[in-house]
Amino acid sequence: MNEPHALNEPHEPHEPNDSDEPHESDGPDETASELGRYAARFAALATANVTRAYPNAPAHLLRGPEDLVEPRHHHPAFYGSYDWHSAVHMHWLLVRLLRRCPDRIRAEEVTAVLDGHLTVDALAAEADYLRAHPSFERPYGWAWLLALTAECRSLPGPAGERWAKALEPAADAVRALLGEWLARATYPVRHGVHTNSAFALGLVLDSAAAADVKTIVEPVTEAVLGWFADDHDAPVHWEPSGQDFLSPALTEAEAMSRVLPQEEFARWLERFLPGVEWGAPVTVLTPPVVSDPADPQIGHLLGLILSRAAALRRLAAALPHGDPRADVLRTAARDHLAAGLPATDSGDFTGDHWLATFAALALDGPPAGEP
Repeated sequence: MNEPHALNEPHEPHEPNDSDEPHESDGPDETASELGRYAARFAALATANVTRAYPNAPAHLLRGPEDLVEPRHHHPAFYGSYDWHSAVHMHWLLVRLLRRCPDRIRAEEVTAVLDGHLTVDALAAEADYLRAHPSFERPYGWAWLLALTAECRSLPGPAGERWAKALEPAADAVRALLGEWLARATYPVRHGVHTNSAFALGLVLDSAAAADVKTIVEPVTEAVLGWFADDHDAPVHWEPSGQDFLSPALTEAEAMSRVLPQEEFARWLERFLPGVEWGAPVTVLTPPVVSDPADPQIGHLLGLILSRAAALRRLAAALPHGDPRADVLRTAARDHLAAGLPATDSGDFTGDHWLATFAALALDGPPAGEP
């Protein structure tokens, strides 16, 4: 999700209209209704992207001319959406929409696309590639593969069952690779792009149980606590960096919210981000300026806006009832959502191949396998 040049001139983003509003049949589930408002356009974006082979930025080492093959040769399932990790999480988005908003999307069309990609043979090839290239997509793509597996296993019905079964070898490969990496990873990666450790490990913790890779939870939890438990006074005045799509501070706080009891987490957050109850630090509570959304690196900041919204919502929910910081965090999350949602279907492939996934996280919660 880094480098594509704009394929189309940006047009005015589609604003929700009456037909986008949730139907009464959506029921009382507020988050499903929020996602449902955007479900049709997100599904259209994702189906177009996962089946779009080019432009493509393969992260494959060329050892000789024999390696000059089409990306689909190595990645028969995840060849689209510009790069491997975006393809994986756009597949996750499609399954999430099938599970949460099936009446708001073209479910048969989405199912057909997924059936064409999430096959036993295609995913066996993906698993083989992961094992043969043990640093490929570490750790961001790995985490999204487990999130996709969890989502498939949580989707009721035969489609989810067959996709989850086909994903098992790849999920097991990721489990093994994660364990091997964590055993030798002395330090976390803290910057706000793909190699950020906290974001990926947070996704893993969300997904491990539903993805049936529970044995990875203990080493991941130990890594999170070992790396971050003693942190304090996060250097939020350094945020954002010019091409971040993740907040180093907020992703770390999210990860810690997954591994600490509520009261202990509340105390840790007070040390890590002091002053939240008074609206500090403003650098992570205020949406950043995005001067050129079509620039493939500056445009990452659109993703930062949406990933912050998801993180701020989660942190608010992790605090004890009545904690004054929760309202501040929820307000900041709403500000970020309002700023970020219009960018998800701009007509410019630079953002359209990935931003909807982060919008779904912000609207519908973490990529876990909860019902």
